[in-house]
Amino acid sequence: MAFSLIPKEIKFFDLFDRQAEKMIQSAKLLSRLVNENDFTESGLREMAVIEHECDDLTHEIIDKLNRTFITPFDREDIHAIAQEMDDVVDLIYVITKRMNLYKLKANSDLLQFAKLIEESVLNVADAIKCMRNTKEKDSLTNFCIEINRLENAGDHLRDFLMAKLFKQTKDPIKVIKWKDIYQDAETVLDQCEDVANIIESVMVKQG
Repeated sequence: MAFSLIPKEIKFFDLFDRQAEKMIQSAKLLSRLVNENDFTESGLREMAVIEHECDDLTHEIIDKLNRTFITPFDREDIHAIAQEMDDVVDLIYVITKRMNLYKLKANSDLLQFAKLIEESVLNVADAIKCMRNTKEKDSLTNFCIEINRLENAGDHLRDFLMAKLFKQTKDPIKVIKWKDIYQDAETVLDQCEDVANIIESVMVKQG
């Protein structure tokens, strides 16, 4: 029988699962907004609801952390995972706000980023689920490897799109606007990789 990381208390894992679901909701909504070019006030409000709900979950995790004597793994790692996942949702919200503020029309380039982000957060959610039991260590490692691959793909995509932007766009203001969007999108993938790195570190500590 596999040894559970936390035989009795699983509230933190439940909260992580709920937080990961908010990541998925925000990523799927971003994909939809890009596909429909719907960065209107309505789309922004919809994303804001998800962002606020994720903030509430993060506060709940930190509050439980402050009031719980026994935790499934190191407190700093619990705090870091919660904060990094919250940052993912925050950044997706930032992209939505910028698209609305800058009055930009979604394009196929941004859709490529949205797809990478959605794939990455789905893998983060799967990795989070695997943390409950060391029997899932191999699966967890595979999810983390995929998150790393997607982050590398995001790096290459950002560099390619930046070069394309500087070459084809004459309006310097438009260049600055899209540069912000592409950099934010790549940073979302960085944040997902940060979550994966913390998870892998936790598994190493647990043996």
